[in-house]
Amino acid sequence: MKQQQGFSLMELMIAIVIIGIISAIAIPNYSDYVTRSRIPEATAALGDIRVRMEQFYQDNRTYPTGGCAATTDATHISVPTGDAFGFTCAATATTFTATATGKNSMVGFQYTVDNFNARTSTFSGSGAATGWTTPSPNICWVTKKGGGC
Repeated sequence: MKQQQGFSLMELMIAIVIIGIISAIAIPNYSDYVTRSRIPEATAALGDIRVRMEQFYQDNRTYPTGGCAATTDATHISVPTGDAFGFTCAATATTFTATATGKNSMVGFQYTVDNFNARTSTFSGSGAATGWTTPSPNICWVTKKGGGC
C-alpha cells in the first residue's frame, strides 16, 4: 500500500486562516504607516515656505503680496511641487498663510502655518484622512491618528 503525500484539507484551511488573520492586522497597519510617512512632505515644505516668507519680509519689509508661485520674484516666493501635497500661500503686506493640501493618496489632509507660526491641521474624514481627528485646540500639525501632535 502506498502512503499518501501532500496536505490534508484541514491543514490547508488552518494555513489559510492564519494568513487571513495576519493580513487583517498587517494591511491596515501598513496603510497607516504609509500615510504617516507622507506627512513630513507637507510639514517640511511649510517650514521652508515660512522661512522664505520671513526672509522676503526681512529683505523688503513686506510679505510677497502675490503669494506663492513657481519662481521667486518681486511679488512671489517659490514653492515646492509635492507628490502627495499641493502648496499655496496668500499674503498681505503684514500677514501670510501657507497651506499644504493633500492630493492623490493624501486627499482629505490640510496643514497651515501663518506669520505667527500658528500651525493647524484639518482632516475631511474621507480617503486617507478617515479616522484622523483635528486636535482641540487646533494649534499643531497632527502626525498620528487620534489627534496627537
